[in-house]
Amino acid sequence: MKQRALPIPLRALALLCLLSAVAGCSSLLGGGKREPVTIYSPQTVAQPDPSWPAVDWQLAIARPSAARLVDSPRIAVRPTPGELQVYRGSSWAQPPTDMIEAGVLRVLEDSGKIGGVGRVSTGMRSDYRLAMDVRRFEADYRGGALPVATIEVSATLLNNHDQRIVARRTFLHEEPAAATDVATVADAFGHALASLSSDIAGWTLVQGQGDARTQPR
Repeated sequence: MKQRALPIPLRALALLCLLSAVAGCSSLLGGGKREPVTIYSPQTVAQPDPSWPAVDWQLAIARPSAARLVDSPRIAVRPTPGELQVYRGSSWAQPPTDMIEAGVLRVLEDSGKIGGVGRVSTGMRSDYRLAMDVRRFEADYRGGALPVATIEVSATLLNNHDQRIVARRTFLHEEPAAATDVATVADAFGHALASLSSDIAGWTLVQGQGDARTQPR
C-alpha cells in the first residue's frame, strides 16, 4: 500500500518535534535527570568606620574588570595549587565583579562620609574614579582539609580632572570556611566580601581626601 505523504505543515511540525527531542536529550545529565542547581547570594554586612574622613568631592565607581574565568557565575574551587575546578550544581546569583562593585558602593553610601557616589554607568560628574580589577575569587584548599574563601582585588583611584593616578593598592582577603559543603563556603565568601568592601571604601576616602587637600580650590 502506498503511504500518503504528510502535508508540508505537518512535516515541518514533525521535524520541529524531533529537533526539540534531540536538544532536550543533550541537556540531560546522568541517567536522564537534570542536575539541580543551587544559587547562592552571600549576605555582606560591612560596617563603615567612624574615623573615615568626611569628604565634599564626588566619586564614580567603574565596573570592575576580571578575566572571564574569574568573573564566571560558577563557584570556583582550587583543590591543589595548579588546578582550578568549579562546584557542580552551584552558582552565584551575580558574577564576582557585580558583587564587589555593589559591596563597595553600599559601604560608601551607608558611611555618610560622602554625598556624591555612584556608578560610572549612571553618567554622573565626579572628581575621582575608582577602578578595580578582580584577580581571584575562589575557594582555595592550599593543601589543607578545609577551603579558604579568597578574594584578591587591585584597586586604582584616579583624579578625573587630569586623569592622574592618585593611589593604587592590591587587597587580599582570606576567610577560612568551617566545613567543605558549598553553603558554608558561600558564607565564608560573604564575610570576606564584607571585609574587602569596607577596606576598599575606607582606603578610597582616605586617599582621595589626601589628594583633594593638595588641589587648588
